[in-house]
Amino acid sequence: MSPAALTSVQKQAVDALLAAGRVAVVPIDLAKAELFLQQADDILADLPRLTRSQNRYNLAYDACHDVGEALLAAYGYRTVSGPGQHEAVGRFLRAVFDHPPGQRAAKRFDQLRRSRNQQRYAAQPIGAADASVATQTAIDLRTAARSQGM
Repeated sequence: MSPAALTSVQKQAVDALLAAGRVAVVPIDLAKAELFLQQADDILADLPRLTRSQNRYNLAYDACHDVGEALLAAYGYRTVSGPGQHEAVGRFLRAVFDHPPGQRAAKRFDQLRRSRNQQRYAAQPIGAADASVATQTAIDLRTAARSQGM
């Protein structure tokens, strides 16, 4: 694995997250990044076998999150402990995937996060279309990570 260097625009966006206290600098951990990507790949391999929309959605969301955690580890960052960690992962995804193919998927991750919170905390049902969008988002984020050298 050899992640592409961040562009100046990407670095500015990540530095803004750092200044806002959303992420912290840690040693680069490519082994951890690889493990997160393997988890995402394992989920993506199993998704077609799932029959319940809610389960597909939740696992696809987890795969998206794993891609975000892989990026954080590969570039030497982690989210700061406390509320809003998943939102910080989404912001990091948007900072790094600032162009196609990952840009749209990075933006969609935040929509998935909000929908997942409604499902989790307000018992909102997840339909087949929502599960399909989550699955495609996970695929797109994983593809973008590959294009980033991961």
